Amino acid sequence: MQEIRLTQFSHGGGCGCKIAPGILSDILARAPQGIIPPELMVGIETSDDAAVYRLNDAQALIATTDFFTPIVDDPYDFGRIAATNAISDVYAMGGTPIMALAIVGMPLDKLPPEVIGKVLEGGASICREAGIPIAGGHSIDVLEPIYGLVALGLVHPDHVRRNADARAGDVLILGKPLGVGVLSAALKKGMLDTAGYAEMIHHTTQLNRVGPLLAKLADVHALTDVTGFGLAGHLLEICRGSQLAARLDFSSIPRIAIAEDLARSGTRTGASPRNWAAYGNAVHLSGAFADWQQTLMTDPQTSGGLLVSCAPGAADEVLCLFHDNGFGKASVIGTLAAGDAEVTVA
Repeated sequence: MQEIRLTQFSHGGGCGCKIAPGILSDILARAPQGIIPPELMVGIETSDDAAVYRLNDAQALIATTDFFTPIVDDPYDFGRIAATNAISDVYAMGGTPIMALAIVGMPLDKLPPEVIGKVLEGGASICREAGIPIAGGHSIDVLEPIYGLVALGLVHPDHVRRNADARAGDVLILGKPLGVGVLSAALKKGMLDTAGYAEMIHHTTQLNRVGPLLAKLADVHALTDVTGFGLAGHLLEICRGSQLAARLDFSSIPRIAIAEDLARSGTRTGASPRNWAAYGNAVHLSGAFADWQQTLMTDPQTSGGLLVSCAPGAADEVLCLFHDNGFGKASVIGTLAAGDAEVTVA
C-alpha cells in the first residue's frame, strides 16, 4: 500500500484535470437548450458554481457535483481534498450542505480494496466535519482513479448569491491564497518537501463554511469559488455575468509563499497555459508582469477560496468574518467598475 502512488495513474490532478474553459464553452454552445422551469433560480447561463431550485418561499435546493483524478498520492488525503472541493460549491452559493452522494471510479486491477477504502474514508471524514451524511452514490471500474461528490444544500431564496450579481463600485475579496496548482505540480515532480505538502493539505481541506454567513450580508452581492480556471478565469465569469470590468492589485493577492518560490523557478501545471489560451485576450497585465505572476493568475486551484464582490462599506465586516472563521490570509484584491468584461492586473 505504501508503494502505490495515486498520481501515477492520472494524466492530470485535482481541478487541473478540468476541460479547458475554451473547449468547454464550445461544447456547451453545441448542447441543446433544456427545460427551464420558473423555479430554477440558477442554471448554466452564467457558469455558476451550482444549480439552485426554489422549493418554497423559505427554501431553495442547491445541487452540484464535482470529482477529479488524484492530486496527491495519499488515498486518505485525496478523499479529503475531493470532498472539500465538492462541498465548496454549496457554500459558494450561500447555502448550507445537507447531504452528499459519492462518485467513485477506480481501476480495480491496479488498486487494492484497502487503498480505495482509504479514499472513501477520507471523503467521509470531511462530510462528518461539514455535518452531513454520505447517503449513497455510484461506483464504476475505470482506467484512472476518480473520486468526488454530489453535494446538496439548502438556502433561503433571498440569500442565494450568484456570480452574476456584482455591482459597479464593489470591492473584491479573496478568502484563500493562490498556489495550490503549483504545489501539486511540484509534488508530481518529486520537488515538494514536507512543509510544502502540509501547506497544500491545509488549504485544500479547509471547508469554505463561511459562505452562508457572507450570503446573509445584504451588501455582499456576488460569490464564487476559485477552482480549475484560476483566479483570472473565475473572476472573468463574474465580469461577464455582471457586465463589469475588474481591476486587481497583484501585490494584494494572497499567495502561498512556497508556491510563489516554485512558480518563480518555472514550476506550473499544464492547465495554466491552457487557461491562458482560453481567456488571455480578456486579461490585461502590466508591462512589468513576469511569467511567474501569470502562472499564479491562471493556476488551477483545487478547493480554492471564496471570491466575494461586496460594497466598499461592507469590506471590513467581510474580512472579519473570514478571519474569525480561520481564513487569516483573506484580503481585498481589487475593484469592479462599469466597462467591458475584462480583468486588468497591475
